[in-house]
Amino acid sequence: MIQSTRLQRAALVAALLAAPGLHAAEVAGVQVPDTARVGNADLVLNGAGLRSKLFLKVYVGALYVDRRMATPAAIYDSPAPRRISLRLMRDLDAESLHAALDEGLRNNLAPAELAALQPQAAQLGALMKAIGQVREGDTIAIDFTADGIAVGLNGEGRGKVAGPGFAKALLRVWLGDRPADASLKKALLGN
Repeated sequence: MIQSTRLQRAALVAALLAAPGLHAAEVAGVQVPDTARVGNADLVLNGAGLRSKLFLKVYVGALYVDRRMATPAAIYDSPAPRRISLRLMRDLDAESLHAALDEGLRNNLAPAELAALQPQAAQLGALMKAIGQVREGDTIAIDFTADGIAVGLNGEGRGKVAGPGFAKALLRVWLGDRPADASLKKALLGN
């Protein structure tokens, strides 16, 4: 009887540990929540990974969607809210952050597309510069909706940029043909 109870407890613990959604993912020592809330929408973690540059850990990125998606096109074209969360692994100044996003846009958009979205890109640049210095441990959230994007720092809204085309274009920084980090792209897609 005692042996049977121990086996039942062990089976219960194993089942609880294996159940999805009961524990967060961990990337580079950072706990990544399984869910996020954007407006009235509950989102699920699609994937998370580490962004590094020249062997330096820059941030842990996480992509949240309404349902798991495996292709960039499905994520771009989704009318549901989405979120990219960036948990900083080092201090960064606003200019470096803006330059990285701007480079990602240039790398993934045709010149005509980039020119058409220049007002929104400039507005995003102003938002990033207004944030100023970000510190290791800070979290930048970029929420993508049918209306555009909203940027937050550590849970506090910092501003919005209107335009669904801009939201789709900005997602390409991480998921485009020439992403900021190819291994991060794979991780965000759940691979």
